[in-house]
Amino acid sequence: MTAVLEVSNIKKSFGGIKAVDDVSFDVQEGEILGLIGPNGCGKSTLFNCILGQLAPTGGEVKVDGKVVTGLRPSELNRLGVSRTFQLLQVFPKLSVRENLILAGQEHQGTMMSRLLGPSDAGLTAAADQMIGFFKLDHLATEAAGGLSYGQQKLLDAAMAFMGGPRLVLLDEPAGGVNLTMLGDLKERLASINRERRATFVVIEHNMEFVMSLCTRVMVMAEGKLLAMGTPAEIRANPAVVEAYLGH
Repeated sequence: MTAVLEVSNIKKSFGGIKAVDDVSFDVQEGEILGLIGPNGCGKSTLFNCILGQLAPTGGEVKVDGKVVTGLRPSELNRLGVSRTFQLLQVFPKLSVRENLILAGQEHQGTMMSRLLGPSDAGLTAAADQMIGFFKLDHLATEAAGGLSYGQQKLLDAAMAFMGGPRLVLLDEPAGGVNLTMLGDLKERLASINRERRATFVVIEHNMEFVMSLCTRVMVMAEGKLLAMGTPAEIRANPAVVEAYLGH
């Protein structure tokens, strides 16, 4: 079976500093992979090399067996690769439904078809499905800027899954979310994985969130892949404990 994502020997240097040093891993269809590591270990740089925000110094990235190294984010988006950012990407003056429709348009059609097609690009039904899935029904017509931070995080995640992408990369989805909303977010992500076989990678500082959500966890330290395994294996790995507690 071909992996949805294959990352082979990715390197990224800034001058003499190796921010990412020969990292390889894959993500299988229907998997939730967690990526953890101390601050400054290279997690975000690795993400950005995969997603076209940075050009890697070396190595290769494949999506569904196709080499995509160096493609722009918009090109990857059309191949079904979606992401969230540490900073929210919602449009505050648009409603929850309008935010989702806009996110869905990124995955389909050409600029001309968007200009000449219906104003909602035929996406209202899909947006309403996603609103229901993420339990945002009571907020569908509310401006996104009026939502709580946790609700905006739920919307941000919902936007990433609009259009049924092959792969979603979530960058610190739990950051700044209170415990109640965190439970909602985790439950929604687990459900979309279970019910739609959504495949995604989660970068996160909240270890409990990752350990309870992900099927496999990879750990980076000082730009390198330190460990890969089930949550139980990672918890019991002395090198991981040292990386987190030994500084």
